[in-house]
This record gives sequence, structure tokens and C-alpha cells, in this order.
Amino acid sequence: MTQTPPMPPGYLDTPAAWRSADLAPGEWAHVLSVAEAAEIAAAARALAARDLDLATVTAADFPLPAFGPRLAALHRGEVLEGRGFAVIRGLDPQAFSRRENGALFLGIGAHLGAFRPQNAAGHILGHVKDLGRSGDDPNARLYQTHERQTYHTDSCDVVGLYCLKPAKAGGRSSLVSSVTLYNEMRRRAPELAAALFQPIETDRRGEVAAGELPWFNIPVFNWFEGCFAGMYQRQYIESARRFSEVPPLTETQVAALDLLDALAEDPALHLEIDFQPGDIQLVNNHVLFHDRTAFEDWPEPERRRHLLRLWLAPPDAQALPPVFAERFGTAAPGARGGVTVSPDRWVAPLEA
Repeated sequence: MTQTPPMPPGYLDTPAAWRSADLAPGEWAHVLSVAEAAEIAAAARALAARDLDLATVTAADFPLPAFGPRLAALHRGEVLEGRGFAVIRGLDPQAFSRRENGALFLGIGAHLGAFRPQNAAGHILGHVKDLGRSGDDPNARLYQTHERQTYHTDSCDVVGLYCLKPAKAGGRSSLVSSVTLYNEMRRRAPELAAALFQPIETDRRGEVAAGELPWFNIPVFNWFEGCFAGMYQRQYIESARRFSEVPPLTETQVAALDLLDALAEDPALHLEIDFQPGDIQLVNNHVLFHDRTAFEDWPEPERRRHLLRLWLAPPDAQALPPVFAERFGTAAPGARGGVTVSPDRWVAPLEA
């Protein structure tokens, strides 16, 4: 017998329940002052010059006496408790060496939360670029291709992206409120909204630790201690059916996922952002789905699209239901998320 999962008592009216028209142009962009940019640059160069493993960087290694309070305020007020995202703008990645750019991003990230490993190799500093892989490969990750990703969440509380080089064309960041998607589904088809609060198998795509199944079983929509949290990747839900132990999707599940995708595609609901060199985008995975449009890259290797990525676990993030431990390792704030890898194997590679 299917157990009735906890659901919100009604529609959710929170700052994260936005539509694109609710957002003033550029209200999410925080342009650094000359002094703030200089402070960040100085901290990055000083950190990079030290003989220090960047995988061990802490906030104390990256002092931001002037910008630090503003960074903390926008992270708390906008990313964790507000619309769910923000962009820091005004850095020049071409002014830094590869190690300085890595130190800069890791240093800022250390002020926001604990690093979490992004793959089975223990990378806490990820590289988002086209490695020539195909999304049809069941063990490939879509960020390693030039293909569109479609709307999804990452396996962490907050994902940060630092744009070193944008694509020749395309590669736009697209964000949609999963809270709004829930509200719309509840209004249009409450039975389909309810179906997404039931657990659904999602493929780990080959990143399986000892003792884990090659899939996890977490609902797309979750409600716990008064907090909403989404978890979604349609391609990985479908590719989990390659395992004989995983049943086919039901008609209700397919209908619910189809409606979810159709709503996310509605321009009235989602927002598209062009990455500029130096942009740092912070996204709360629990209240937003994010996407990246397909892109055309430059022919010269040194000009090709390249973003750095962090998966972060803020100590003051929202409560999550215990089932998230299937993917996050634990539901405890500050120590959750990422791929299960022993901390002694965590590394911060400066090249993809």
C-alpha cells in the first residue's frame, strides 16, 4: 500500500515562489565596487602564493573584512531565504593565473559553506566544459557535453558557478522556481502534484560508493518541517529504468513529469541569464531547478567555454527530510551533499 507522504497544507507564498515577471531586470546582480574587487583580488593572489593544498582552504585563509559581511548578507537573504539565487559581478578572470582563479573561487566559497565532492574522483573544484562526451552515455554527466542540460538540481544545498570564459553562442543559464512549479501543478492537476511527493528512482550514473545501490529513491517534491525541497533530473530518472530491479514509470508518473517539464519551459515562469566573464552565480537547489542551453564553442581551445563549480553545504541551510541521506550522505546541515568519497581523497584540480 502506498504511504501518503507529507505535503504542504496549501499553496506556498514565499520569496522563492517567483515568476519571471516578478523580478526586476538585474535585481539579482551584485556589482562589486572597485574596492571590493581589489580586496578579493588581493586575497586570491595571497592565497595562491602560499604552499597550501587548495582543497583545504577555509574562510580564515581568505580574509574579506570589507566584502565579507555583504557576501554573508546576500547569501542568507537572497540565496537561502529569498528568491534562491544571486550573481556576483565585476571580477576579471583574465587578470588571474589558473591557480589564482581557483583560489579566488574556493576562498569565496569557504565563506558560504563546506565543500562537497562533485564526482567519484573527489573533486571539490569542478570544471564545467565540453569534454566531447554524449548525454546518451549512461555514465556521462551532462555538464561534460555541449548539449542542453534540461531543468535539474545538483546534489548539494548550494551550487556556485564562476565563469572564466563564456561560449561563442548559447550556454545561457536558466532558472525556474520549483516552489512555483509545485503551486502551478497543485492548481492545475493536484493529483499529479501529489504523485511527485512519492519516492522515484534516479540513476547515480556510475558514481556508486560501496554499499550503495546504483540509484537513489527520493521524491521530486518534498515537505519537511515547514520547508519545501526539490530533487530532479528527468534524464536520470528515465535512465534508472535500465536496471532490472527498477520498475517502469507509471502513467501517472509520466504525466506528472511531463507537466512539470512543460511548466518549467514556460517563459512566464523561468528566467534566462547570460554569463559574463567573472560572474559568480549562487543557486539554492532546494527551491530552484536550473538548466543550461546548448552552446556553440570557439574553435580555439584557449577560448572555449569554461566555468568552475562548487557544491556547498552551508551550516545554516534549511532542514531536509531523512530520505535525502540516500543522496546527500546525511541530512545534517553543513556536512551533507555530494558524491560519497572519503575526505582524504578530496582534491581541487586546476584543470579539467
